[in-house]
Amino acid sequence: MEDVPERRLNIQMDAEHVGGVYANFANISFSDYEFTLTFARIDHEVEGGEVQGIVVSRVNLSMQFMKELLDAMQDSWSKYRTVKGIQDLPEAPPRTTDE
Repeated sequence: MEDVPERRLNIQMDAEHVGGVYANFANISFSDYEFTLTFARIDHEVEGGEVQGIVVSRVNLSMQFMKELLDAMQDSWSKYRTVKGIQDLPEAPPRTTDE
């Protein structure tokens, strides 16, 4: 078996992207070739009429990457729910020394 060198990601980020963007709405569209995720910030407090929104990011993904992203999101969600579930457990009453 050949020794395959280990690959490591070295991802750079511009200072303007470090803070990220806030989105409270997402739209997913697709074609035969790709998925497009559009993230927006909308005002939920608007009553009736047209709800205004501002697109904060749009990402185009290949079919393969979309599947990998879904798997990673499901894995992360499962881990989050496990941690959150443990945090939400009621604490056991303190044991007395008489027991």
